[in-house]
Amino acid sequence: MGKLILVRHGKSIWNVENIFTGWTDVDIAAEGIGEAIIAGEIIRDRNISIDICFSSYLKRAIKTAAIILDTSDMMYIDFIKSWKLNERNYGAWQGRNKDEVKRDVGEDFYWKVRRGFSTPPPKLSVDDERNPKFDEKYKKVNVNELPIGESLQDTKQRTVSYFYEAIVPELVKGKTVLVAAHGNSIRALIGHIDGVVAEEMPKVEVQTGVLNIYDFDDIMNVKEKYVLQKDVEVFH
Repeated sequence: MGKLILVRHGKSIWNVENIFTGWTDVDIAAEGIGEAIIAGEIIRDRNISIDICFSSYLKRAIKTAAIILDTSDMMYIDFIKSWKLNERNYGAWQGRNKDEVKRDVGEDFYWKVRRGFSTPPPKLSVDDERNPKFDEKYKKVNVNELPIGESLQDTKQRTVSYFYEAIVPELVKGKTVLVAAHGNSIRALIGHIDGVVAEEMPKVEVQTGVLNIYDFDDIMNVKEKYVLQKDVEVFH
């Protein structure tokens, strides 16, 4: 029946520079473009036919999806974007070097936020220019829904909600669905599908440009899970 392909966007400019990105709309780096091309080549060479694609509102995910579809010659398929697939909003830490943040706030709080489940970073103020309510791309979203600093738990809640709202209905139809998103939104989906308990969620690792694939039966039970990357195929 349905096949789900989850991919974290190729490395962004701020991934390379070790900066907290969150909802900041930074571009994909040259290395990330290469990762997306390889993912597209794998899909093409394995004759995987994608029926519909989803991504976040952020260009590093959008471009990753577009490169994959271009490389695999499937640019014609439906392509849906949702802010609910955005990366975790890192609040006041967005745009700051990760090592500098760690020095400023201390190891304990830093790791509670980064690798904990329910601890959010310091939130953006209502008048901070980084607040998504000032961003044109979210003008149609209820301002009360827009996060200004999220825990992994918060990110999981909105991402999994969208999974059932928009993605599962396509899988139930037997479609092959590509989702190009972010480290924490993909982590949230993988954790939910795999039944990972809250305290183990931060240990779910998601590499850039790697294809995480789930095959479902007709009642949405996982039949098979595997990872595809260059010259590697790993079954779980």
